[in-house]
Amino acid sequence: MEQREQRGRRDGAAPQQENEFDERLVFINRCSKVVKGGRRFSFSAVVVVGDREGRVGFGFGKANEVSEAIRKGGDAARRDMMTVTMRGRTIPHEVTGVSDGGRVLLKPAPDGSGVICGGGMRPVLEAAGVRDVVGKSLGSKNRLNVVKATIEALKKLRSAEELAAERA
Repeated sequence: MEQREQRGRRDGAAPQQENEFDERLVFINRCSKVVKGGRRFSFSAVVVVGDREGRVGFGFGKANEVSEAIRKGGDAARRDMMTVTMRGRTIPHEVTGVSDGGRVLLKPAPDGSGVICGGGMRPVLEAAGVRDVVGKSLGSKNRLNVVKATIEALKKLRSAEELAAERA
């Protein structure tokens, strides 16, 4: 009993690191396959994970159970994290991201504006820690493609110092 208390948890399990990340489920899709005994269902989930301080990633998980698909998506998102360049609470400049049919336009906003966008953009931007931004989805309404396009747009962001270094 003393050993378990020294570890810090009663059940003996190691503490998980999920507390440091904000995990958001963007959507779940149910697919069906017709087999001899009827329909067999499977699920796919798009999950966005971020630390609200400039790191964000997304993952796509597929499984026969909803909870397993969400877990796989979260694991994939943690493996695929990237750092977002920010200026204070907003993004440094206007940027466009494209992925498949999804097109996204992001613009910096004044302090106190909040995240003015919807669909698949909002969970990505909030998980990344961007607090003031205006976003518009121009192409497809498919949330997976909108999430991918938002991630592509965030990858294109550069600070003033990085731009000056590239030009020199």
